[in-house]
Amino acid sequence: MNRLRLISWNVNGLRAIYKKGAFDWFLQQQPDIFCLQETKSQPDQLPAELTQVDGYHTYFSSAERKGYSGVALYTRQQPNHVSHGFGNERFDSEGRIIVAEFEAFTLLNIYYPNGKASKERLEYKMDFYDAFLDYAENLKAQGKNLVICGDVNTAHKEIDLARPKENEKVSGFLPEERAWIDSFVAHGYIDTFRQYNQEPGNYTWWDLKSRARERNVGWRIDYFFVNHEFQKNVTAAFILPDVMGSDHCPIGIDLLA
Repeated sequence: MNRLRLISWNVNGLRAIYKKGAFDWFLQQQPDIFCLQETKSQPDQLPAELTQVDGYHTYFSSAERKGYSGVALYTRQQPNHVSHGFGNERFDSEGRIIVAEFEAFTLLNIYYPNGKASKERLEYKMDFYDAFLDYAENLKAQGKNLVICGDVNTAHKEIDLARPKENEKVSGFLPEERAWIDSFVAHGYIDTFRQYNQEPGNYTWWDLKSRARERNVGWRIDYFFVNHEFQKNVTAAFILPDVMGSDHCPIGIDLLA
């Protein structure tokens, strides 16, 4: 078995972190797999330094709408197969999904929708959640082990955000969103970070406008999940709050595969 380090990061604009020099952090860390969300770019808009990284195979999934959504994958090992959606145009057109099949596991790098904009977007978010779960369950039924990462855009429990009471009616902490994560976990998926850390104050996103990061008034909305059968392969799970460049920070896991 090989020891692998996987990192996931909502970069809030891939070109933006590149201009800030924050992409250099990835080049220094050299994880085995690097998953990005909210890239806000098409591959043809990116400099070669972002699309051709020495030692990595790169994959991009972009929204039809420019400057919006998008995910990217940098991986040392070439996947056996890569797909860009659930097979449903309603969800696949927003460039939120990369699925990469490796020998030991299938990786799902996903930027889940935000439901704050309107009632319609909240409905879209909940429908996306259900479509994702159906897709994941189908993969699991085929005997595949799953590693699922990304910005889920929901804090699961009160411990996962600094001000739970004030946010009970805000998308990202609504009862129906939290209940969906309850259901997801009940299907046998493990929140890897909480297997290693039960402490409060561990967040992955902070509001930029209120300078919440300086006070650590944040939300934990970025996750690595694995199916229960693969849990034994995970040797560490962590949050990297000191890495700057986005309103989110990177998260990661180490695993044997």
